[in-house]
Amino acid sequence: QVRLVESGGGLVQAGGSLRLSCAASSSLVSIRRMAWYRQAPGKQREPVASITTDGKITYEASVKGRFTISRDIAKDTVYLQMNSLKPEDTAVYYCNVEGFIFGSDWFGWGQGTQVTVSS
Repeated sequence: QVRLVESGGGLVQAGGSLRLSCAASSSLVSIRRMAWYRQAPGKQREPVASITTDGKITYEASVKGRFTISRDIAKDTVYLQMNSLKPEDTAVYYCNVEGFIFGSDWFGWGQGTQVTVSS
């Protein structure tokens, strides 16, 4: 079974930075896309950023210029560097991975990591 293990959340003051990491526990999955989502209290989960195997990157409008998504293909790990954090970035952040394993589509979520930005 493939698990996604997240780390890097925490409490930071507005204007500060955090770096999130998400690693797949097994190299059996052939990864097609890795992404970060977030869910604030009382709100729906929303996409934040994504990166595909061929390097296509997308960002949600409110994080453009502040957040950077990257991946280490050899380590099956995706990162989210978050700079100039704002209180409205407070949420639980989830990584999401799409790929193939044993010839079938595979789709998984990390356990979530809390990011809290104080004003």
